[in-house]
Amino acid sequence: MAHVLSEDTDRWVKPRSSFFVSPGPPNQRDCLASALEKAFGHRQGLLDRLKRLQVPDKTYLRRYLLQMHRCNFKLWTIHQSLSTVSRFLLFLGSRRVREVKRSDLEAFVEWEQDRGLQLSTVRTVLARIYAFLSFLVEEELMPPDILVRKVKLRVPERLPRAMDPDHVRRLLSVIKDVRDRALVLVLLRTGMRIGELLNTRVSDIHIREQTITIFEGRKNRRGRVVYLSRDALSALKTWLKRRDSRAAFVFHAQGRTRMSYTTARMMFERYLKRAGLMAKGYSLHCLRHTFASELLNAGMRLEHLQELLGHDSIEVTRRYGRLTNKTRREEYFRVMTVIERGQIHGSYRLDTELQAILKEKEQLAVYGEKLSSKPQAVHPLARRTR
Repeated sequence: MAHVLSEDTDRWVKPRSSFFVSPGPPNQRDCLASALEKAFGHRQGLLDRLKRLQVPDKTYLRRYLLQMHRCNFKLWTIHQSLSTVSRFLLFLGSRRVREVKRSDLEAFVEWEQDRGLQLSTVRTVLARIYAFLSFLVEEELMPPDILVRKVKLRVPERLPRAMDPDHVRRLLSVIKDVRDRALVLVLLRTGMRIGELLNTRVSDIHIREQTITIFEGRKNRRGRVVYLSRDALSALKTWLKRRDSRAAFVFHAQGRTRMSYTTARMMFERYLKRAGLMAKGYSLHCLRHTFASELLNAGMRLEHLQELLGHDSIEVTRRYGRLTNKTRREEYFRVMTVIERGQIHGSYRLDTELQAILKEKEQLAVYGEKLSSKPQAVHPLARRTR
């Protein structure tokens, strides 16, 4: 069995057989073990990964994962943090995490890039590492110097990819299956993520109000209500009459109670091929981008679109304003027509008289500051009266 660095000393020791036995007071060990069993006991996959991990400062990692569970992070997010932080601890080797410096983080970023990861993925990895280090700083397990000047990666901000209106019409024209047409139309008219729609139950749909309630967002766990247009509602009502009533979710595959993401993706790609759009690089998520772009071009206010999409920040929603925006396009060509006709009057030459006046005022202001900073002379008679 491999030897690891002890978590409270600087000597190499043989790891103990029990995963939950770790250095520290017995009461603290029992409390941490009990909390982990209670939090992740029903998810043996995560516990097995922790058990196989042989790195220094594993107790810190366990405490961090437990804190994430208490903060109601999704299990998938906890798994991702476990993978990232454990890879970082393995990268450090025998060094303790409280000794980490900025140069170590820079070296880790280069190592991740050498593995072939894209820069956007590396930035996400680095954010997870900093979240772990911030937890250690808050728990006073390491000095806060590491958070003073963070490593920042500048990633090109790509525009959301939306489908052209002609391509949308071509796609819908080849979808004849009742279930598939309802699925694509609901995604296109509500802006739901595919994971949110696949997790939708019949009880979440309100036909009379033409709404679907999303109790927990796919990415940020933020609930919201989306609305069904007439064509999406009609397609959905037709599918609800034909679907298997025993299935737990609205959309299900043959012989199953729900549809997987892989099945939905393969179905979408099949229709793209029929419509001659396979080379365009469209994905199911492009339907969400198309929804946002069309609503924005139709004049919807940005803050209302933010609520429909479930974005935490309006800056994320603002990206869709950089796509083809009808209002911006009309405004550009309106003012450009004025410019082309030569209807702009005035001069862009520098007004020398105005600049001389401004310079004189600036010099007087500087002179006044110098006078106020000098100690003023006091008259002898004034000194006596004091």
